[in-house]
Amino acid sequence: MQQQPMPHQLMGYDRAITMFSPDGRLLQVEYAKKTVKQGSTAIGMVYDKGVLLVTDKRIVDKLIIADSVEKIFQIDSHIIATAAGILSDARVLMERAQVNAQQNKVTYDTNIEVVSVVKDICNLKQVCTQSGGLRPFGVSLLVAGIDRKGPSLYQTDPTGIYFQYKAAVIGEGDGEIEEILLKEYKDQMSRDDAVTLAMSCMKKFLDENLTQDRIDAAYIENEAMVRISKEEISRFINQAKK
Repeated sequence: MQQQPMPHQLMGYDRAITMFSPDGRLLQVEYAKKTVKQGSTAIGMVYDKGVLLVTDKRIVDKLIIADSVEKIFQIDSHIIATAAGILSDARVLMERAQVNAQQNKVTYDTNIEVVSVVKDICNLKQVCTQSGGLRPFGVSLLVAGIDRKGPSLYQTDPTGIYFQYKAAVIGEGDGEIEEILLKEYKDQMSRDDAVTLAMSCMKKFLDENLTQDRIDAAYIENEAMVRISKEEISRFINQAKK
């Protein structure tokens, strides 16, 4: 009787981040990616004058003060980011990015480029996939900003890989929302159209759980961050429900 192959977990290939499985996989990194897919949904879009981020706060405890939960981080005046996965991991990366942006401004008297922030974050993420005694960052980021190259949106994952996107989604329901973005996203769309599309995507996934208290949204225009008020969010949610 032929012996069945043992699962990689039972053979110990997932016990160290530096150990490849026989089929060339780093199982700890793949586990980190699964953590991201269980994280709260976040959407990013480039529109005609800037970049938009919309994210689900996922407030499940009624005793939590909704206004105290911020899921969109400001890295510099011209760069913002949001995350899906382990948010404490994201906070460490955001604080590193903020210091990097300020050091660049002090040293060169100019705003840091968005891709430079992304590369620095991804370099640290990559180190954590090949160093013993560490674990991968269990978080993906959407980094949005405007620099001399114009509006840009980047997505990073736990491996340290990054790509530039016109529109992207991370977290729970990413496959379903990506299908909507592929069909309905248009180049050079207005900010209002971008926000409405983002709320429609959230409505498709959250259904009746979509409320103004559950959404955090902000955009970058003219190298400045603007948070969208709860009143505006409510208006866009009502448009999405029509």
